[in-house]
Amino acid sequence: MRRTGIALLAGLFVLSIAAGGCATAPAGKSAGTGEPPSWQTSSVVEETATVMAVNQSTRMVTLKGPEGNAITFKASDEVRNLAQVQVGDVVKFAYYESLAVRVLGKGEAFPPAGESAAMSRAKPGEKPAGVVGTETSVNATITAIDMQAKTATLKGEDGKSVTVTPLRPEKLDEVKVGDRLVITYTEAVAVKVEKAEKK
Repeated sequence: MRRTGIALLAGLFVLSIAAGGCATAPAGKSAGTGEPPSWQTSSVVEETATVMAVNQSTRMVTLKGPEGNAITFKASDEVRNLAQVQVGDVVKFAYYESLAVRVLGKGEAFPPAGESAAMSRAKPGEKPAGVVGTETSVNATITAIDMQAKTATLKGEDGKSVTVTPLRPEKLDEVKVGDRLVITYTEAVAVKVEKAEKK
């Protein structure tokens, strides 16, 4: 991710309020306990493709998806162990994202906000594999809630404000003006090449 600031803040807040009904609140943080509310939700999307062609000298690879669609691309130098890839190998993709929103308790300070990234790759000689992930956290304060218009105004630490309309406005009942939010968005992509199973 490369989005930061109030624009990201607005998008994440809308998503979190929208997903609040199906998210799981940590123990002691759910509505009705007297503790500040929190929401969390996550999802995983998985796909597979088959290697139709690979040119080791040009590093051009052609993959065919489950619907028969094909794509050709050049594997960057960051793709380790391309020499281990053969026609017929199966490439597995997984995309993970999670969103967590927490209302800070009275007297609790904002934690440091920002973005961190991590990456891991296969060892030399193994089939190519890798995981790339980022975690972005932003802090904001609710400065206004308009129940009639079903909107909330958020102010980031940079002083910029934005008004958003949650997809599930009834969740606005769980927050109030002055609440300070910590919004954490995590996404990761994992890719793994496996040898095709013998039929």
